[in-house]
Order: sequence, then structure tokens, then C-alpha cells
Amino acid sequence: MNDGFKQRLAGGAILIVAAAILLPIFFDGAGYRERQLESAIPAPPVEPQLVSIEPENKPLPDTSAPAAPAKPVTVAVMPKQVAEAVAQQKPVIQEREDPPALDQEGVPVAWSLQLASFKDEDNAKGLRTRLIKAGYKVYIRKTGDLVRVFVGPDIQKTRLTALQDDIQKEFGLDGIIVRFTTR
Repeated sequence: MNDGFKQRLAGGAILIVAAAILLPIFFDGAGYRERQLESAIPAPPVEPQLVSIEPENKPLPDTSAPAAPAKPVTVAVMPKQVAEAVAQQKPVIQEREDPPALDQEGVPVAWSLQLASFKDEDNAKGLRTRLIKAGYKVYIRKTGDLVRVFVGPDIQKTRLTALQDDIQKEFGLDGIIVRFTTR
């Protein structure tokens, strides 16, 4: 046998004997203690008590049979002056010159009054503020480099024509009536 092989066999035997002696010392279980950890699980919630609610309303009467007719009521005659005042207060309904219409897609046709176009957005916002203070419904739209100021929209074109005259007198702005779009 070779000397190197003998030394390896002797070293292996020493390691096996050392393991057989030392392993039972380390793994005998004497050092093991069970840990007692506190539970982090909360207590179950308290179940609410069921409450029974008694109805406070009285049951409705039986309506399966028709009710008896009521006694006739005597009404005092309205004084002549009151009758004339009521007759004068009745609204007069006039037929519109331009009734609302729908386009080919079934969308209501609406109109807006375009008052001005600005390159500077601050000018458009300033005009919008002045018109809003005067009581008009105003909006602005930005398309490309231009910012346009509109009044409206309205379903009747005749109303916008009247607004156009008022705005011309008040602000000196000539506007054009255009079709209102949501874009």
C-alpha cells in the first residue's frame, strides 16, 4: 500500500471516531428550549345584538272596495275684479319662427355667436371676463394659433340675432352666427 493512501485512511478513521463522539454531545437536545411568543392575533370582534324594530305607522285601510262619493262642495263665486286679473295673467303662447331641429345624425342643431379671434390668449380671456360680467354665456376655443370667443350656444338662431344686436350696442363687436359643435 502506498503511504499517502494509508495516511488518508487513518485521517478518515479519526474523523469518523471524532464525529461519533462529538455529535451526540452537540445534538443531545439539552440546549433546546421552546420559545413562548405572544400571539399577535387580535381577539374576535363582539357580535352585535340584533335589534327588532316595530313599525310605528298604522296599517293602511283596505281599498279593495271603491270609496263612497264625497259630498258636493259649494264654491263662492270669484269677484269680477279677481276674474279679470286672472284672465290678464294667462300666458300668450306664440309659435316660433325657427323651431328646434335635428340634423342628419339626430343631434339637435345649436348655434353660437362668434365675437372675436385673438392670437393672444390673454386678450380672449379679458373679453370673456367682460362678457361674463355683463351676464352673457361665454366660452373660448383654441384652434391652432387662434383663440376664439363665443357667446351661446342656443337652439334658436333668432335669439342669437337679438344678442348680436345687444352686444354690438354694448361692446361695439360685430359677431357672426356659426353652428355650435362640441369639438
